[in-house]
Amino acid sequence: MPSHPIRLTTHAVRKLAVLRGWGFQITEETVIGTIRGPEQVHRGYGGRLIAQARIDETHTLRVVFEENDEIVVVTLYPGRRERYGDQV
Repeated sequence: MPSHPIRLTTHAVRKLAVLRGWGFQITEETVIGTIRGPEQVHRGYGGRLIAQARIDETHTLRVVFEENDEIVVVTLYPGRRERYGDQV
């Protein structure tokens, strides 16, 4: 993946806190690692990219981002590997 600077939107930072409340220990470093070294990258809505990497035995982290002069993380969410696992 590209080496552009990575910036998380306010929404993405808030989402990290929400996910911690749900028991997912996802950090900004985890998000950056998913973008820099994804297991899969998919095209999403409006040409956005979705980087995907496993976070535990039953979940994968999906990071939605846009890329220009910098990488902007729009949102992120855990998905069940049973739904996205076949793609990883």
